[in-house]
Amino acid sequence: MTWHKELDELAQRKKLAAQMGGAEKVQRHRDGGKLPVRERIERLVDAGSFREVGGLAGSAQYDEQGRLLDLTPSNLLIGRARVQGRPVVLAADDFTVRGGANDGAVGDKLVESERMAHDLRLPLVRLVDGTGGGGSVRNIEIKGHTLLPKLRMWPLMTQNLACVPVVSLALGSVAGLGAARVAASHYSVMVRDTSQLFIAGPPVVARIGQVLSKNELGGSDIHTRNGVVDDEAESEEQAFAMARRFLSYLPRSVHELPARGPLPEGEVPDLAWLRDAIPRDGRNVYKMRPIVDALMDPGSFMEIGRRWGRAIITGLARIDGWPVAVFASDPYVYGGGWDGPAAEKFTRLLDLAETFHLPVVNFVDIPGFQIGLAAEKSGAMRYGVRALTAVAQSTVPWCSILVRKAFGVAAGGHQSAGRFNFRYAWPSAQWGSLPIEGGLEVAYKAEIEAAADAEAKTREIEERVRSLTSPMRSAEAFVVEDIIDPAQTRDVLREFIDVVIPLRQPGERAVGYRP
Repeated sequence: MTWHKELDELAQRKKLAAQMGGAEKVQRHRDGGKLPVRERIERLVDAGSFREVGGLAGSAQYDEQGRLLDLTPSNLLIGRARVQGRPVVLAADDFTVRGGANDGAVGDKLVESERMAHDLRLPLVRLVDGTGGGGSVRNIEIKGHTLLPKLRMWPLMTQNLACVPVVSLALGSVAGLGAARVAASHYSVMVRDTSQLFIAGPPVVARIGQVLSKNELGGSDIHTRNGVVDDEAESEEQAFAMARRFLSYLPRSVHELPARGPLPEGEVPDLAWLRDAIPRDGRNVYKMRPIVDALMDPGSFMEIGRRWGRAIITGLARIDGWPVAVFASDPYVYGGGWDGPAAEKFTRLLDLAETFHLPVVNFVDIPGFQIGLAAEKSGAMRYGVRALTAVAQSTVPWCSILVRKAFGVAAGGHQSAGRFNFRYAWPSAQWGSLPIEGGLEVAYKAEIEAAADAEAKTREIEERVRSLTSPMRSAEAFVVEDIIDPAQTRDVLREFIDVVIPLRQPGERAVGYRP
């Protein structure tokens, strides 16, 4: 007696599973500009490293003697692999099988992938294409009854956000639970034109009188501007590269510390140009991104969320090889003033830094919260308070470089006042409760109104007050640690890293990650 029969059946089942939804559906998938799920996995992970879990799950058909005739595989592939040599857990939808809808034990496999990532303390990468485990109206007829929505995976997903890096790539039309899985991530990417994300797709939305195409309803132009998704890729290959790069800055879990990357090579560039990077006239703008690029390790700054919350620039970078979280104001957008989306974007990256033990570097040019009727109606202060609370709760090492403006409550959040932080100012820095512009008319109202020439009196007062606003005078009162030559900022940041890196401790944080 041998087990050849069973081994032959096993080989047959694996062959049927590898066919996915069948040749016709796979070709239709390719014709839509999308890669089949198994090719996606091959191109994302290190060659030959994918170890599938539950590859035999699906819906089988048998003859009268109980012999296997056919197998429709589950439309969710899960397993373990390596990305740049580091182990990860994968959960990948197969749209060629029932459009990625709930089928073939997909619910159990989805839960298992989340539990696997959590318990093994491994990063989780989701390749989402379809409803991603959501239900289907067809299930009513199949099961003979309707189900009360119960998100069995959500407690695990929430735990994972506070435990392991989670990356989600939206690679097709993603709706319902699939859309929620994309948003419930530390980093998310959509592919231009070929991926869309919505609560409910165009056929459902049409029932409320809105006839829209997929891209009109939920294309990447929408969701990379409203903050539901972080970034947009031009192709699936680019999305995979973005996922790999993001993971390279983070540890496997909160129980480890981020690893040091390669050290910069070559000569240190001349940074003398930074001395003239900030215009003397505070009303003139300048480009912040070249400043950030110059002060981080060459080519290491990965901007995240460029198209939303645009008054603030956020991303990951390295200093002497060590990963850091970077914030920087963008004076081209509201002068760097925070609106609601900017405050939310700030909170999101700070939560990531706090969760995964990343030191923070903050380049400050904040005139305050955005003002005006639109800001008041949008609840900018509510989102701003949330951001300030996140700052107060933070425990990671923090270094602020005051580049230019720091005014009002928003600027007060440039670092936590409740513990020691590093804080330096450039000679171009200026700060206060309110900017002089606009503040004079309130503070000196009576004096200006009593003057024979109100405009001349305003100019006189402004000159008098401005003569006292030099950061050098504030340094006399120990408002900042030091005023530094902008060309020496890299040296200051390296010293910051040298001091704080040994102080970091792995472990779960008290406040959970807020997606």
